[in-house]
Amino acid sequence: MREAQPRPKRILLGVTGGVAAYKAAELTRLFVKAGYDVQVAMSEAATRFVTPATFQALSGRAVFTDLWDNRIDNHMAHIDLPRGADLILVAPATADFMFKIAHGAADDLLSTLCSARDCPLLVAPAMNRQMWENPPNLRNVAQLEQDGVIVLGPDQGEQACGETGFGRMLEPEALFEYVEAFFQPKYLQGSRVLITAGPTFERIDAVRGITNSSSGKMGFAIARAALEAGAEVTVIAGPTALATPAGVKRIDVESSKDMLAAVNAEVAKIDIFVSVAAVADYYVLNPSAQKIKKDAHILTLELAPNPDILANVAGLAAPPFCVGFAAESENLLEYAEQKRRRKKLPLLVANQVQSAIGADDNEVWLLDDQGQHKLPRAPKQEIARTIVRHAAKLYREYQS
Repeated sequence: MREAQPRPKRILLGVTGGVAAYKAAELTRLFVKAGYDVQVAMSEAATRFVTPATFQALSGRAVFTDLWDNRIDNHMAHIDLPRGADLILVAPATADFMFKIAHGAADDLLSTLCSARDCPLLVAPAMNRQMWENPPNLRNVAQLEQDGVIVLGPDQGEQACGETGFGRMLEPEALFEYVEAFFQPKYLQGSRVLITAGPTFERIDAVRGITNSSSGKMGFAIARAALEAGAEVTVIAGPTALATPAGVKRIDVESSKDMLAAVNAEVAKIDIFVSVAAVADYYVLNPSAQKIKKDAHILTLELAPNPDILANVAGLAAPPFCVGFAAESENLLEYAEQKRRRKKLPLLVANQVQSAIGADDNEVWLLDDQGQHKLPRAPKQEIARTIVRHAAKLYREYQS
């Protein structure tokens, strides 16, 4: 007998009357693409910025705007819409809407269904910087947080009025990540995780250097997954242009020695260390402070081995729980297991160089004391969540 598939998470997306309402359309698209069941409810003012037809086309569901909507038999849209919702997200949330919720007002569909909810409420403020900084508004925000409402943002940046400051709504991608994180199990609640990610760069001269083709995608996916699992996350990143997941602390470094120094500065504060970065094995002994001029002669570089960051951390007197990564071009499982045992790691993630670097998906093996566990090819974010779940299980055993 086939197992019943879990129903999609249901999101009730509220849209209020601000210019940032156009961003809610992209947010709806992201939710639907990810498999969420999205129901949109709009304030009357919101319809002056984006039409209900836009959200209906994107969500595949009729949009509700009226407290007295007769499409629901009992005329109780404010009761029926939040029933069964896993969360309500209001984006954008205007100053007026937050005032209503903070004071229990229920004078339109959106404020009334928020009052009648039995699920979490998240709001993404969007307004001019003076409105955001207005003392009554800040008191309303504090009241919402005291009442258990999750306030996402606002961000700082250029606003529609031409001014710059706090009040700008978080971008749809950031709000999507927050909701994704909200729904993930909190395997690592209260723990502190340090992750290295990306390549390193060893200088030859003022413009040249030795590096590798690591994109950093896997390290940043692990960071996001650990954050979703409830951890406090710091990423030490080599040269990469990847965006930092919202809520993750980022420390940028260049060389392997820079990365080692940054790890050493953080390691006493952490519970789990995940070494994903593709750290250069060698550095240049005789780098030039100036650009080396090209000529017909052979350029000779002296190389010396870099310190092994993971081995240094794993070899501490009281090491954190360590997770290593091994990228091999041949004899994957043999070489990976040798590395795991040599460095005394409770968990090592192994993958083929040819199919992993720079790609958006991956196929990996998890190696631990119980054996080898294959994870079939999947998007790196999905792989990262599985790795974090497995690491959290081993970490709990490690603590006991």
